[in-house]
Amino acid sequence: MIKHIFSDMDGTILNDAGNITDTNVRIIKETNLPFTLVSARAPMEMDDVMTKLNLTAPQIGFNGGLIFQKVDGEVNVLSERHIDLDIAEKVFNIIQTKFEDVSLSWYSLNDWYSERIDDGIRLEENYTNRKPTIMNSKEFFNNPDAKIFKLMMIIFDKQTMHDLKVYLESQHLTGVSIQQSSDTYLEITSDQALKSRGIQFVIDQEKLKPEEMLAMGDGHNDLPMLNMVAHPVVMKNALPEVLKVARFVTKSNEEDGVGYALEHYLPKI
Repeated sequence: MIKHIFSDMDGTILNDAGNITDTNVRIIKETNLPFTLVSARAPMEMDDVMTKLNLTAPQIGFNGGLIFQKVDGEVNVLSERHIDLDIAEKVFNIIQTKFEDVSLSWYSLNDWYSERIDDGIRLEENYTNRKPTIMNSKEFFNNPDAKIFKLMMIIFDKQTMHDLKVYLESQHLTGVSIQQSSDTYLEITSDQALKSRGIQFVIDQEKLKPEEMLAMGDGHNDLPMLNMVAHPVVMKNALPEVLKVARFVTKSNEEDGVGYALEHYLPKI
């Protein structure tokens, strides 16, 4: 019997416009099961879906860098892993001196920051319906209590993406993970920011067994999560290597695939 459901957001529970449909909302609520979003997004970018689904279980943001619950409208941190400020500042210096055309922004617990508005920032604004706080990075780094959970680079040129990845990896930056999450997005988080860490937190808290969990995803960074449960559900729009681990392949994120899986696969478990 399933006791907990985990779901990725982008490409899974959200459609290509970045929204959750009324159909998915209705079907998820009808399961009456604890439901955890597992995402690279910040809490503020998860809030709309959390509110629509009335989620009270622990949620996983920043690819596992943050495990939290929403309590009285506030983010209650259960566990966190952020980037060392010295390493983050080194990345800023690299971008600003060698890749100055790259769109660079960063996330604290409750805010999204950028030094400027450029095409990359506009793309993210349109997708998340949020605007960044404009701030000088040096001013941010001067605060010893500042925390950065994610650095986000948006790059439209494939060669620049390749060159930046190669250069960053050559710097042997300690304590961080560098991941290309799409053709245009390169993200840096703590190397302990893993979706599997977030899942394990919930497993330990609720004493869950693999056969009591169902997880849904579409991307490479979902593989550790999908491999931790006995019931991995993969979206039709997923990459071939992700489809290989599926116990059930559902419809795409544009076809309410999450809702379809919960209506057609969950009752058979």
